[in-house]
Amino acid sequence: MKEEPIIYICGTDEHGTATETVAMREGMTPQEICDKYYKIHKDSYEWLNIQFDLFGRTSRPYQHAITQDIFLKLYENGYIFEQELEQTYCQECERFLADRYIEGQCPHCGYENARGDQCENCGKIYDSKDLINARCSLCGGTPIIRNTNHLFLDLPQFEESLLSFIESRKSTWSTNAVNFSLAWIREGLEARCITRDLEWGVHVPLPGWEDKVFYVWFDAPIGYISMTQEYCEKTGTDWEDWWKQPEEVKLYQFMGKDNIPFHTVIFPATLMGTHEPYTLLHQISVNEYITYEGGPFSKSKGLGIFCDDVMTSGISPEVWRYYLLISRPEKQDSHFYWEDLQEKTNAELVGNLGNFVFRTLSFTHRYLKGQIHEVPLTREDTDFIAEVDEKIQTIEELIEQCELKSALKEIMRVSRMGNQYFQEHEPWKQKDTQKKTLFICVNLVAKLALLLEPYLPITSRAMRDQLGMKTECTWSQVTELPISSTTIPEPHLLFTPIEDEAITLLKKSHGGMKVKLKDQIPYTHFEKLDIRVGTIIKAENHPNADKLVVLTVDIGAPVTVVAGIKKWYTPEQLKGNRVILLANLEPVTLRGVQSNGMILAAQDENGVSLLTVDRDVESGSPIL
Repeated sequence: MKEEPIIYICGTDEHGTATETVAMREGMTPQEICDKYYKIHKDSYEWLNIQFDLFGRTSRPYQHAITQDIFLKLYENGYIFEQELEQTYCQECERFLADRYIEGQCPHCGYENARGDQCENCGKIYDSKDLINARCSLCGGTPIIRNTNHLFLDLPQFEESLLSFIESRKSTWSTNAVNFSLAWIREGLEARCITRDLEWGVHVPLPGWEDKVFYVWFDAPIGYISMTQEYCEKTGTDWEDWWKQPEEVKLYQFMGKDNIPFHTVIFPATLMGTHEPYTLLHQISVNEYITYEGGPFSKSKGLGIFCDDVMTSGISPEVWRYYLLISRPEKQDSHFYWEDLQEKTNAELVGNLGNFVFRTLSFTHRYLKGQIHEVPLTREDTDFIAEVDEKIQTIEELIEQCELKSALKEIMRVSRMGNQYFQEHEPWKQKDTQKKTLFICVNLVAKLALLLEPYLPITSRAMRDQLGMKTECTWSQVTELPISSTTIPEPHLLFTPIEDEAITLLKKSHGGMKVKLKDQIPYTHFEKLDIRVGTIIKAENHPNADKLVVLTVDIGAPVTVVAGIKKWYTPEQLKGNRVILLANLEPVTLRGVQSNGMILAAQDENGVSLLTVDRDVESGSPIL
């Protein structure tokens, strides 16, 4: 829309243990399983009108060639070394077990069902052989340890370059991406094993290493490059114009928070190690998690709605796009509830946006025979338009910062401004200002149509069709009054409400459940609670209890708190954390140590997570 050259690349990451695991479970080859799920993904995204310039695959020859080329440059430049490893081996399956095939207890937080080399509960990365009570996920047997040779990327050589790189991006990256990346480096970078004992993947191009493939998180990010190559070959352009012109190109990447270090540390280090001028990450937009009806999504338990489900849900792609974007977990986890989907559809799409557009256009068709002409404006009118344009400026800035949810909320505020203006100026009875009111409202509908193009493309096209707008969307039009000297056709409704019966059926189909709340309390009871932001300045194991830790929390003054969170956090992990403290509980002595408050945390089936604040505030600040 801003008429700048861009490419929008995505694709399926098809290598790694997960592919082999699913293929074995479904009785298919890895290639067959990749073909199956590639089609599901592609069909889903096309149904949602997500328009990639290329939706590629990491199993294609482009990927193998560029991955091997980048590896060889790292090897030649001295960033790769060989090391013998002790690795888990399943005697029953007669194979070395890649990370995904191993389950056990996390060595950091004690989570019982940790998988592979990263705990989904605490997020820590570790060597899979350090799992406690490890078991083979294929047969359930107890693996043994055998020696095998692997190749390593020498990440410590990149520490200074990575710190400088991340510091230079602090003003553009999301806070969680910056903090997670810096913490990962400052804890001490370690060399990363980049090979695996698998058959499916990109094979190592060195003599004697033909039976090894690259670790999926070494090869997967290179997919952005290989898919650009494929796109450029199809369009007759040069991929190096995008990937080797770092002063001319800005690279934006979008992902979940569990993928941060692979994109902010390992992938940049990989490109730096080639000694070639690769384009490095400019902006990363990291999503937190989204829960389903108060708990986790679970395909195996039939809990949740997934990409291949939405196409048969009976709810339009535009409604799904709106709900997912307005609920996008940009800065904290968000929660999917069917009633929330219904409320946002009926109140925001139908009641706010749809209502404003239909009222404006139907009144114009009824009272002015659809004819819109430019009319003189009053100071009040120009002030209103200026206020709208200020909102548009904010929207533009938010989109540039990848705060897509916040920008969409501002767009919906512009629609509410239109509804309020329409209501205050009463075009159904204020005949002397009727033409002017409808001229302004029709042009506000045009502005909304343009603003919504990236979010709701079908709705945007329908709005522009009803306005008789034939030109392509450009951002420059957003600050204009593009509709004058034209006749608009008879309008139609953009959205229809979602009825209760539909929600009941969808919840039944997808395992929806209502959250069970405790009995209500008077607000005066809540007012008695003194809840503060605190900083843990000291953490140590309880001298007389295996499951407790003793914390000193700064809330403007030091407070001693005993917490039963040792199963999920070590003292080392706790020190320095910002926490939420209930500060006015009566003191209680727990196994000989007096506790003077309570740390607040959330718990689900995966464990415990401490509550915190999403920006830096002073210790002792009250929770309102």
